[in-house]
Amino acid sequence: MNGIYGAWQARVQRGVMIFLLLMLCSAAAMAATTRTVLVLGDSLSSGYGLAADQGWVALTAQRMRGSHPGWRLVNASISGETTAGGASRVAAEIARSRPAVVIVELGANDGLRGLAPAQTQANLEIIIRSAKAAKAKVLLIGMRMPPNFGQQYTRSFEQNYVTLAKRHDTAFVPFLLAPIAADRNAFQADNLHPVAAVQPTLRDHVWGALKPLLK
Repeated sequence: MNGIYGAWQARVQRGVMIFLLLMLCSAAAMAATTRTVLVLGDSLSSGYGLAADQGWVALTAQRMRGSHPGWRLVNASISGETTAGGASRVAAEIARSRPAVVIVELGANDGLRGLAPAQTQANLEIIIRSAKAAKAKVLLIGMRMPPNFGQQYTRSFEQNYVTLAKRHDTAFVPFLLAPIAADRNAFQADNLHPVAAVQPTLRDHVWGALKPLLK
């Protein structure tokens, strides 16, 4: 009797081991085929003043899970980030997540600090070149400065993004806040960061340029 029970127990243990091995192999296969979208942004992408699941990047990740299950999104955005900060850490972020697509949403803090547009452009170019060197597609998201910064500065700042998108043939959203910029109620008390209610609008605004890259 003990011999029969022992043989049965051994078969069960072997079955469990085979099942676990199959599960591990399946998980490894899924990990190998999952592709990544990396977002390098500032507070507009990190969800400043919002719950973790309310920002446009989090909403984009939710949409991707339903519409593109072979993809995941890594949000490496940092509140207060400048293009210099993005340029200094882009290599490490790419090595960490090995993205197939990199979304670059940086520059607003450069503009608010009055950084020379030429320096902003140089930093953004480092980020774009790094992504392309890693064989990742790039979606560049532009920003604009308010008119009180002066016509020459605001024009040069905006032109940076147009120039880089053409030079490097990237996907391009000229102005992240375009759908809501004229609506004061779309912003938090600081008049800089969008409220939760308009984040789906921003998600949809970016999605039109992102979706074709998810192939």
